[in-house]
Amino acid sequence: MTRIVADWLDDSAVQAVCAAVGAKGAQALFVGGCVRNALLKESGSDIDIATDARPDDVMKLAEAAGLKAVPTGIDHGTITVVAEGQGFEVTTFRRDVATDGRRAVVAFSADIAEDAARRDFTMNALYARPDGTLIDPLDGLPDLNARRLRFIGDAETRIREDYLRILRFFRFHAWYADQSHGFDPEALSAIAATLDGLASLSKERVGSEMIKLLSAPDPSPELAVMAQLGVLQSLLPGADAKALPVVVYFEQQLMLPNDPIRRLASLGLDVPVDTLRLSRAQTGRLEKLRQGAGQYQRAAEIGYWQRDLALDTLVLRSALDGSVLTETAIEIAKNAASQSLPVSARDLMPEYQGAALGARLKQLETAWLASDFSLSRAELLDLADDAH
Repeated sequence: MTRIVADWLDDSAVQAVCAAVGAKGAQALFVGGCVRNALLKESGSDIDIATDARPDDVMKLAEAAGLKAVPTGIDHGTITVVAEGQGFEVTTFRRDVATDGRRAVVAFSADIAEDAARRDFTMNALYARPDGTLIDPLDGLPDLNARRLRFIGDAETRIREDYLRILRFFRFHAWYADQSHGFDPEALSAIAATLDGLASLSKERVGSEMIKLLSAPDPSPELAVMAQLGVLQSLLPGADAKALPVVVYFEQQLMLPNDPIRRLASLGLDVPVDTLRLSRAQTGRLEKLRQGAGQYQRAAEIGYWQRDLALDTLVLRSALDGSVLTETAIEIAKNAASQSLPVSARDLMPEYQGAALGARLKQLETAWLASDFSLSRAELLDLADDAH
């Protein structure tokens, strides 16, 4: 008998929720990512609980146990139960009644097999009891053990239920699949046949999935296949994934974090990304990276103007234009990022005022950069005096 082992399994809040839901004989089962990741000995997934109890009964059971219950998604069977300040989603077993590619009309069920059958991939249709005992209604454990990603049942049917599953396929493949298996042929055939459905998805959902995909250790194989199938072009017209493996290589060599925005920028400096609905911070960072990588500047100029983004910019530029990224260039950029112009506007007043003041300060900064920061404050002021 297989059991999962995870620190969260022994958490008193987790067990309190399970005990409350199961107080009168209902099942309280962990499901999905938390079970999958526990079996893979990986962290980083929310703890979701499935039950055969109806939503109203879950509310009553939780409150009877002294826990707070919030109907966060009651129409779809989800109640958030709060224990010791932590919220856990408890969702009644469901089966799909109707789907339109974006959302589903569901009916509640008492059958775990029906609940499992409506999920996306076999490795995500795994359940565990509160004591960790595994329940595998669709025989997904062999796929998980082999790190083989497959849709449940007919792949095209699963995708047409929710077209976001196209992107989820590539995201889960990048994070959990054994690359030596390649890509499931049935899945690729189904994706090629359902590309038109991507246009129906909200920008928020697409953007969220793309950021998660691009955050994987190495999403290069997945982006390459997405390009071959037309998925990438459908989402980001004009995007090219050829520079992404180079960016990943530099990240690994320089021990940089897996940065989805840096990687997104590598898909093309002029690729429109409005289909992703990025946050303001993400959009700002992307624009700065694109601007820096798209201009011809010496390493010192990149370091000075880009500051915290200097190394990212050097990596991106080298990946896109095929130039060599040397340790010397990196050190020059790092040094430049720490430099501050030794003169200020106050030093040039009152001789210079208004627009003339700004122009003269800019000229001095340009000369200082050209000297690789060697011009002293006195020398810069002499230049200002000479020009006056």
